[in-house]
Amino acid sequence: MPPPVDESPPPAVPPATGAPAPIPSPVASQLRDARDQRLGTASREAADRAETALWRMMSFSETPLADLDAAIAADPGWGLPRIMKAGYLLGLSEASQLAPARQLLDQAEPLQANAPERERAHLEALRAITEGRWQLACRRWDGLLLEHPRDALALQWAHQWDYLQGDTASLRSRPAQVLPEWDEADPLFPQVLGLYAFGLEENNCYPQAEDAGRRAVAGGASVPWAVHAVAHVLHMSGRLEDGNAWLRQHQPNWAEGNAFASHLWWHMGLFRLEALDLPGAHRLLDAHFSGDLLQSSFQQFDAVSLLWRMHLMGEDVSARFVELLRGWSPPVGEAGHRAFTDLHVTLACIGAGELLQAEGWLARCAERAMQPEDVRRSNHTTAREVGLPAMRGLLALARGDSDAAVQQLHAVRPQLRRLGGSHLQRDLMDQTLMAAAAQARHAPIGRALLNERLMAKPVVTPLTRHWADRLHLGI
Repeated sequence: MPPPVDESPPPAVPPATGAPAPIPSPVASQLRDARDQRLGTASREAADRAETALWRMMSFSETPLADLDAAIAADPGWGLPRIMKAGYLLGLSEASQLAPARQLLDQAEPLQANAPERERAHLEALRAITEGRWQLACRRWDGLLLEHPRDALALQWAHQWDYLQGDTASLRSRPAQVLPEWDEADPLFPQVLGLYAFGLEENNCYPQAEDAGRRAVAGGASVPWAVHAVAHVLHMSGRLEDGNAWLRQHQPNWAEGNAFASHLWWHMGLFRLEALDLPGAHRLLDAHFSGDLLQSSFQQFDAVSLLWRMHLMGEDVSARFVELLRGWSPPVGEAGHRAFTDLHVTLACIGAGELLQAEGWLARCAERAMQPEDVRRSNHTTAREVGLPAMRGLLALARGDSDAAVQQLHAVRPQLRRLGGSHLQRDLMDQTLMAAAAQARHAPIGRALLNERLMAKPVVTPLTRHWADRLHLGI
């Protein structure tokens, strides 16, 4: 699941100096939002544009940047729209966005004198995000939601960084703690219910997740999180035809003008691969995951994920990997910023046959993890204990040392959740370990993984049979 993605270059941020500082909005005439929370503005236009931006962020309907710029223009003395812009950029989870996000927060800082405590808390939480202290930020949002359970912004951002750091328990518990406080007539209520549906799914509460997801979209609202949650349930339970039908049914609400579209196309691709429909997967890659269609890192992750799964199945997709890597070329500064990204860069390099490039990326990640100033970042221990060992296992497999690959990948497997993403995204590593076990003729690990897969999916899918055959195991 991606956070909101911007398919255009990052917006220019006005310099923090060289112009008179905006005057903070007066306290006396401050407004309240649709959930009766005090705002730091007296401008109805600014408040309305910020509310529209919030809806866009939660529904992934295009990007919120134009609305936030309009809110800033309507009330230059209100800090929250700048804070929201910073949060949006940080949600892209790219090192290149740290500087413009910090600049926006610096601009918002002097506007906080008369701001509500709730808005100041958001600035503090995002400051922690810029420092890489994701857990601290989520604790700040947790405290905020105890006092303001209808703060949709706190809920959205905390959910997003829970997802990025693999905190599956909070993905479920936080929406559950606030949902009873919400009015079901609130236009954002379906979005919150969609967050809850995904949290339930990630905690293996499949019937409850499917029910919540279907309820979230029942009124006709565009709720990508809910569509996404039900797609996960249907995949994890092996209901491939139901999954395809579900995504097609709601396609008009997500396929155009929605930042979630690429990830839901990825789910379409996974349903094809689970059914061993490789021609269908190639057609989907051509239509949605090639060339100029790949505009964001989240789209590139999904493309890598599909291609690597096909590679494991014996399909020659090396030319596609070469094309993807040529168009991506992750900057050196991204190395070590987030372990999930590092893993996918490594996979792309290996798939393209660029082992030296993969080894160089691993070396840069390891070098950053050794720097003292990196210790305070939430990614630090994840990189050292999960990301780097997983990448070494992948390189061992690429070099033909399947025994070493099995040992390293099996040792790190219990910790893979910490990389972030979903169960389904991390299943890529389980399939990689099964491929390594098949090459190494390591029957015990192969059988254990296959048994776990059979227990998780009531329906034996064609892909499960494929792995049973590769491992020379009967089912």
